[in-house]
Amino acid sequence: MEARNDGPDPDTLMYTTPPDEPGRDDRRAPGHGHRHGHGPAHDHGHPERPAASGVLRTFAIALALTAAFGVVEAIAGWLAGSLALISDAGHMATDAAGLVVALIAQVVTRRPPSRRASYGYARAEVLAAFINALAMLALVVWIAVEAVARLLVPTPVAGQLVMAVAVGGLAVNGVVAWLLSRAGGSMNARGALLHVLGDLLGSVAALVAGAVIHFTGWTPVDPLLSVLVALLILRSTWALLRESTGVLMERVPAHLSYDRIGRALAALPGVTGVHDLHVWTMSAQRVALSAHLVLADGDAWPPTLAAAQRMLARDFAIDHVTLQPSWPAPPSDRRVIPVAPVTGTEPQRRLH
Repeated sequence: MEARNDGPDPDTLMYTTPPDEPGRDDRRAPGHGHRHGHGPAHDHGHPERPAASGVLRTFAIALALTAAFGVVEAIAGWLAGSLALISDAGHMATDAAGLVVALIAQVVTRRPPSRRASYGYARAEVLAAFINALAMLALVVWIAVEAVARLLVPTPVAGQLVMAVAVGGLAVNGVVAWLLSRAGGSMNARGALLHVLGDLLGSVAALVAGAVIHFTGWTPVDPLLSVLVALLILRSTWALLRESTGVLMERVPAHLSYDRIGRALAALPGVTGVHDLHVWTMSAQRVALSAHLVLADGDAWPPTLAAAQRMLARDFAIDHVTLQPSWPAPPSDRRVIPVAPVTGTEPQRRLH
């Protein structure tokens, strides 16, 4: 029996039978239950759309500021002979490219589901974050290689010019970081903010390098600080790359336990086992689940389905649920992960 919903999900295509079609049957199919929850972001009033417009505007402003100052910094770094400035300019160029990707992803994400993309385009922001992380890794490698070359063959650096441009970079990157921090907590916005925070570190490093060179004449500080900034950027970039890769690979979200979910479903009254359990991230904010529940009595399916949906929403914040009832003896020609109810001892997991 299909789960009852209070209304259509705006994020899902729905096919209905015309009222005057001959042979129409109003009875619900007994096959499976499918439910889409309506969280705050999916209210029928669509309150997320004005916020999305604000994010687009924020990305556009950040892109204009970053691209303009990146050109200034690149010219100044070349004139001053400073790797710290040049690497920061390269970082800002990567930021500008990342913001372009973020803008495109933000526009694509707002497209509604279609017959060719029934889930919609929410994963565009995850793909943008993945591309941004790869670009950051490439930049880190370039800075490290160039720093080693500068240490082997020291290059004269104009300390005063480096300091002046670095102060301007701090101001611009501070404004952009503030704008992006107010754009929401989506993976796309966090990826863009990660770039800008790296720029802030680069500006600080350039300022310190310029001051040390101006007052002491010790030029190796320039490439050394560049490497330090690259290592700091690498740590955050790796975390973003791992998170976005996990979503694209449809792994179980890091904050959820596959075993706990399976045991919770298997512990429901009337359920004797669970198989074909899959948990994955649909977008940066929504988690989906599908599973087969083995029942002792098929007549108990409607209350079991309702109980499962309530439990998953309450305990695990999973509101996109597809559950299929089945009876003992799961298919033997497929590899499935069965989850048995808890009976005083820890259930053993085995692959069929």
